[in-house]
Amino acid sequence: MPKQRSILFALVFALSCFILPPVMADDVLTVYSGRNESLVGPILAQFTEDTSIETQTLYGGTSAVANQILTEGENSPADVFIAQDGGALGALAAAGMLHKLPDATIARVANPAFVSPDGVWTGLSGRARVFVYNPEALEEQGLELPNSILDLTGEEWSGLVGWAPTNASFVANVTAMRVLLGEEETADWLAGMIANGVNAYPKNTPIVQATIDGEVVGGLVNHYYLFRFLAEDPDISATLHFFPGGDPGALINVAGAAILKSTDQPNEALALVDYLLSDTAQEYFAQSTYEYPLVATVEPPVDLPALADIETPEIDLSDLADLQGALEMIEESGALD
Repeated sequence: MPKQRSILFALVFALSCFILPPVMADDVLTVYSGRNESLVGPILAQFTEDTSIETQTLYGGTSAVANQILTEGENSPADVFIAQDGGALGALAAAGMLHKLPDATIARVANPAFVSPDGVWTGLSGRARVFVYNPEALEEQGLELPNSILDLTGEEWSGLVGWAPTNASFVANVTAMRVLLGEEETADWLAGMIANGVNAYPKNTPIVQATIDGEVVGGLVNHYYLFRFLAEDPDISATLHFFPGGDPGALINVAGAAILKSTDQPNEALALVDYLLSDTAQEYFAQSTYEYPLVATVEPPVDLPALADIETPEIDLSDLADLQGALEMIEESGALD
């Protein structure tokens, strides 16, 4: 079995049945986190230091953790769920498992597109999908920047584009395309990319490296990966292109948080969510990963267009819950062969 297909089946298995050991303690706030401990752990420790509220955290993949909460139901020991994307939060919202947040909490987020329409989850940081490209390679090929992600199936881009078909952010982007364009057009785009000789990579970082090296002219990634390279070498030949006109390739997804309806510590849980939207935590997220802060009082630490200036598609991020359906479409397209 090809290596990438094995990875896909592992991801599908995790979506459907990965169960983590429960965390049981009545005197501390229990956090289920779909974000990596290296990112979330320090800010949770700072929360405890600043508020004296103790936390214990269960870490895992966002989809797996959300699935565990769904399995545990009203008996879940989780008080707060921190997710890597809006789709997982939407799945719990659809199941009626999330506690409504106060208007004052929701109001901290400057753009209402990055919070639940019914106020049951909030975004914490933004991750823009972009086309990272090498300006020198673009000029050498006599190419102009694409106006749409759909343009990358054109003959002029044959063999010159990178993607990471098993990457969670790519899967979320395909999920958004299914919502925005429909099943048929999304499947046609995947087939067109494959027919056009798209180069597959295991994740975003090697796509950026391949772009810098001129192995490809550009690739589909999250915006912040380039800035990790620029922090090491500000003279590298790569930059970002944000697709205009509300294109599906300009999706902005969020990491977010929600309070479980079953919590027996609603005040402490709300204190954590509010803390994650404080200037202290927002600056931490921005500095740690170069993600977009979502509150108006904190600026990105790098040269990025303002979130309000990005022509992102109009979509309810809660609707990105069917990641398994997107994974199956990607597998059926032959992208993993």
